[in-house]
Amino acid sequence: MGLLYCVFLSCFVSLARGLYGPQTDVVQLTANNFRSMVMDSDSIWLVEFFAPWCGHCKALAPEWIKAASALKGVVKVGAVDMDDQQNQQIGGQYGIRGFPTIKVFGANKNSPTDYNGARTAQSIIDSGLSAAKSMVNQRLSGGGRSGSGRGGGGGGGGGGGGKQGSKEDVVELTDANFEREVLNSKDLVLVEFFAPWCGHCQRLAPEWAKAASELKGKVKVCALDATVHTTTAGRYQIQGYPSIKVFAAGVKDSHSVENYEGGRTASDIVQFALDRLSESIEPPEVLEIVNSEVLKTNCEEKPICVISVLPHILDSGASGRNKYLDILKSMGEKYKKKLWGWIWTEAGAQAKLEDAVGLGGFGYPAMVAVNARKMKYAVLKGPFDNTGIDEFLRAVSVGRGATAPIKSAGLPTAEEIQPWDGKDGELPIEEDIDLSDVDLDEEEGVKKDEL
Repeated sequence: MGLLYCVFLSCFVSLARGLYGPQTDVVQLTANNFRSMVMDSDSIWLVEFFAPWCGHCKALAPEWIKAASALKGVVKVGAVDMDDQQNQQIGGQYGIRGFPTIKVFGANKNSPTDYNGARTAQSIIDSGLSAAKSMVNQRLSGGGRSGSGRGGGGGGGGGGGGKQGSKEDVVELTDANFEREVLNSKDLVLVEFFAPWCGHCQRLAPEWAKAASELKGKVKVCALDATVHTTTAGRYQIQGYPSIKVFAAGVKDSHSVENYEGGRTASDIVQFALDRLSESIEPPEVLEIVNSEVLKTNCEEKPICVISVLPHILDSGASGRNKYLDILKSMGEKYKKKLWGWIWTEAGAQAKLEDAVGLGGFGYPAMVAVNARKMKYAVLKGPFDNTGIDEFLRAVSVGRGATAPIKSAGLPTAEEIQPWDGKDGELPIEEDIDLSDVDLDEEEGVKKDEL
């Protein structure tokens, strides 16, 4: 029994990785090597963001391997396993929402382009060669990237050097354009308040420029001369130089700002910005299961789906249901980097689904975390609140807790129902029956017993 439990647990959290083994020419990219191998490289890179369980990814794999072999020595071909938690920060930086997603990292690594061509080896090869030709032509015209790595001196090759930054990539701020460039921007914005005579500012300048170049297209890196543009500097109470402020991604105002307390090297600044950027991923929608498409999209196409069965609307009312949905949205926000699916249904509305994951007659609200690929699920045994659900999902994410197999051959087809209208439920109206004209005597033809 213990062995069986371990097998269930292992199946729930361990995916069949290895679409691209060491025997192929596809470079396995990770959070640890992505910067050095791709971002700091002079090569063209074709990068696939994939999940091992994704059917489209499995179909692409042999074509991707063929393309990698054909392009060997000409264009680099890599793959990032997005099912690995450590790699999800990379996906967050590039807004990866579905699999497979292919990006072309050309001469400007900070602005990769999407590959939208056919998923055949020949089309992939053509795209790689086109990107390489474009970079060669750019170099011939004098627009290629120049400068040696951080190591200075010689023109040594592979030693992990970074790019030289360009001060042109730093947005110059003034009192006049601050609102437009910062407060009205949906980007994550870093602002350095400096003084030209400040020695620390002068030492920071090349690192700031280098960070701006690496973050170009993802994070806006700005600088404001606080000795000239005193209105803005005064608004943010700048008292020393350099002072770095962070304005979060999304809608912002003059108060949505925090101090940057990190290191002053380009790598420190870039790492901070990319980590913060990954946190700005949009939270998932919590969707009602109104048809099979919702169930398929959020379960079969996600690493894990969190299914909640909420009490009938007559039991909880609209206010009670909204409280449950608010809890789910809060948890979706907390676990958004996992790229899980979040769906719910009313008790009894999807009876086959409840039965398949062992929730029939379980009591409501209830929750399960389902791994549709491995046909396993885990049930929330604690309270249906932020604390109880958080403990449950943390256990699921690291492979702790009991799991069970989904009944039958897979998740059932969902019933097509009308979505909840957001209102309280109404009891069915029973028609009043006038009994005054009803003959309550025994039925005609039935002989009465007389005394």
